[in-house]
Amino acid sequence: MLLALGCNTMREGVIVTIIFFIAGILVILAGANIVPAMWHLNHIVVFAGFLLLLLAPIVLVSTFLLSVLPKAKERMDECEH
Repeated sequence: MLLALGCNTMREGVIVTIIFFIAGILVILAGANIVPAMWHLNHIVVFAGFLLLLLAPIVLVSTFLLSVLPKAKERMDECEH
């Protein structure tokens, strides 16, 4: 089920957010400093980095919104912390 929220889903959402954020920063820095400017390749790489930075909070907010759905508290109470 696509909207199934469990203990692993919460952890995975936070981990994916951290990975997207760090990868976005690294890709932006690489596009600005390392990638050559031929064929506007550096702009494309920086744009991809900005997309990663944009996706990071979207994943985190969607994970939070899944956690406030009805019956999500019952599933989360079964988790071992």
